[in-house]
Amino acid sequence: MTSHNTRTSRGLRFGVLAVVVGGLLLLAGCSGGAPADPGAASPTSEESASPSTTPTPTPTPSAVYKPADASGPAQNVPVPVLPEVAKTETKEGLEAFVRYWYAVLNYAFETGKTEKLVEISGPGCVFCAGLKDGITEAWGEGRWVSGGKIETPVISVTLEPGVEPHAVVQVLQGTIEIRGADGSLFQAPTAATNTGSRAAATYGPTGWIMTDLGLIR
Repeated sequence: MTSHNTRTSRGLRFGVLAVVVGGLLLLAGCSGGAPADPGAASPTSEESASPSTTPTPTPTPSAVYKPADASGPAQNVPVPVLPEVAKTETKEGLEAFVRYWYAVLNYAFETGKTEKLVEISGPGCVFCAGLKDGITEAWGEGRWVSGGKIETPVISVTLEPGVEPHAVVQVLQGTIEIRGADGSLFQAPTAATNTGSRAAATYGPTGWIMTDLGLIR
């Protein structure tokens, strides 16, 4: 294995350690009926009395989510949506934000897009930066990530005076496969994990920001 592959492997293993699905937003669209021809002749009174035969518009099918596999990366991945309660400086708000943060992390694994993850992570969150870098490298040179679904079944929040706002999170992540441009495995799969993490956050003018993240050992 080349040194480049080794760096990628380290990045993914590092990302898995932090691990840890949230709001769904399916892309949808519909098409209307054909517009009337402005040049068409006006119907006679006899024609007007006839029942309309205008066809009912047929809606365009919604985009369907397809998880990644050996044939290609995931398609139409639902974009996480920040819940309204996550915008409040409350225990419920912090819990909703932490769950959203992990949903964004899951989205980054599936798509390789880390912009939103960076946006909701503070500059001092070293582990957050490591996750971003690992995902970016894993998706480099035509590769993609398959599997690695993240779930947070249990989140316990602490929000009280004199204590850093934080949450203890149970993080489940499925087996991760990095696929090369030809669909073959780029490295050995990373096994599924069940870990505990401590996620600290601060509330500011723009809402909650993840400021620290680490494993509970």
